[in-house]
Amino acid sequence: MTSAKSARRPHHWRRDLIELAALFTAVAVADAIANLIGHQPDGPYLLMASAVALVATAAFHTWWARRHSHAPPSDEADASPVGAGATVGTATTAGGAEGTGEGGVAGAGETGTTLWRMRTTVLDAPGSLAALCTALAGLRVDILTLQTHPLAEGTVDEFLLRAPAALQAQELSRKIAAAGGASTWIERADAHDLVDTPTRVLSLATRTALDAAELPLALRQLLGRCTIHSLPAVSVTGRATGQSAPVEGVLEETVMRLRDPSGGVISVERPYLPFTPTEFARARALVELDARLGPRVPRSEDVLTLPEGNEITVRRADRADLAAARAMHDRCSQNTLGLRYHGPVADADRYLDHLLSPRFGRTLAVQTASGRLVALGHLLWDGDETEVALLVEDDWQRRGIGSELLRRLVALAEEAGCDSVYAVTQSRNTGMVAAMRALELPLDYQIEEGTLVITARLTSEEAATARLTSEEAATARLSSEEAAVPSAPTERARR
Repeated sequence: MTSAKSARRPHHWRRDLIELAALFTAVAVADAIANLIGHQPDGPYLLMASAVALVATAAFHTWWARRHSHAPPSDEADASPVGAGATVGTATTAGGAEGTGEGGVAGAGETGTTLWRMRTTVLDAPGSLAALCTALAGLRVDILTLQTHPLAEGTVDEFLLRAPAALQAQELSRKIAAAGGASTWIERADAHDLVDTPTRVLSLATRTALDAAELPLALRQLLGRCTIHSLPAVSVTGRATGQSAPVEGVLEETVMRLRDPSGGVISVERPYLPFTPTEFARARALVELDARLGPRVPRSEDVLTLPEGNEITVRRADRADLAAARAMHDRCSQNTLGLRYHGPVADADRYLDHLLSPRFGRTLAVQTASGRLVALGHLLWDGDETEVALLVEDDWQRRGIGSELLRRLVALAEEAGCDSVYAVTQSRNTGMVAAMRALELPLDYQIEEGTLVITARLTSEEAATARLTSEEAATARLSSEEAAVPSAPTERARR
């Protein structure tokens, strides 16, 4: 960039005169020293030593001058409209504009910084975004990504920011308000938010295409912290619930209702932040993808060997296993069904269609070499919480099958990004209590209406413990209080 300060500077004749006088003085002094020392016996050696010292001094001066040749920037330097460290690029995407920026204020790898997600509403007028960027630059905040959500009046700008660690959210909010931002919302972000939105949407669409049970999780990751409920059109008792939604869905500020391809409604709530039309369009596109692909569940199988030598297969289950699951119910005792469903045993079969639906979670089935179903393990999406439940046929209990299913369900929950899982049981169900304790995760116990609720908290370190190999679990020794759960089966082959 050119400016008036880059024009040619005037020539100073006084400086040239001083340099010429210094040169003549140096020559005269050198001649006098040469005549005085050169005629002495050691004169040549002294002259050579002086020359070496002069060369060394000149070399040092040159090095020092080059190292300190950059003067501080002038106070009159040109300023960018958006401020240093807040360069923004834009690119059009479906449903809104999006851009990424990289500045030099707080670059990647700089210590003492914090990631923030911020959303604010500005007027749809030229200069509004520039005012926000200038305010952020004044706080030494770097803009990593930017999305714009057009509204009927105004625009919602969503930023991913890298800010100094000492910057408080309140101060950031005040500066944004002064720059014209309204309804500002700020929360901490993490490294997962660094993935740009088109890449994240494509990844979520791929996961949804491979597994129907991924749709609620994909919606939650797409929309941030929200509560998702799958409301069936027919209750477990066979009565119509009246839950329905038009094909195009319904958007009401902080609630969106989408038609569930399997029947009923998918309700998404986010009370702290209204949904934008762009977010609604993205969520509806995921649901439409799920509807077009139809029912689908990955068909991977693991063959395990029980301690006594019998082989069993663990695999994903869905509504295609409904008949086999009902047959297993018929072989279970009244006590086993009562411990699992906490209600009238006669209604147990009614829950199976709901439990085996991928829309409400993931189900693992255990079958024998002859193909008989002998156990079911459920990981159920319950709003923003996750429940685990087990049912093992009487003749196959106390062989480690329940513990193996629970370990795998917890691993699935951790993979899905769940913070915790809970199990609803009774204190007399010592097998379930011991299986939860065998996870070696932090547990919370709570009595609710005569039932015991055990919550296991998942962390990165503890999740590694939950993913113990079957061989390690088989060698674990339970205490006398956990004697109801035997060694886990060992994995022989995976196909």
